[in-house]
Amino acid sequence: MPAYRVLLFATLRDLAKQEALTLTLAPNATVGQLREALAAIPALQPYAESAVIAVNHAFTTDDTPLTPDDEIAAFPPVSGG
Repeated sequence: MPAYRVLLFATLRDLAKQEALTLTLAPNATVGQLREALAAIPALQPYAESAVIAVNHAFTTDDTPLTPDDEIAAFPPVSGG
């Protein structure tokens, strides 16, 4: 099974107590499957559904496919005025 490196930012980094995670996902995984893997980590579970996921510097949807070579980043939800 391929390994996917996920960079964590802001609150997600603080909760995980690390800057990046390596997750093992199925070949041809999607962002939705990545979210499921993040939700399996107790510290990140509250943010897994609402996290903003970027792949290769572009925002994604849950059906976006992933490859192990992608640069994947996870950000907590953002609000502002």
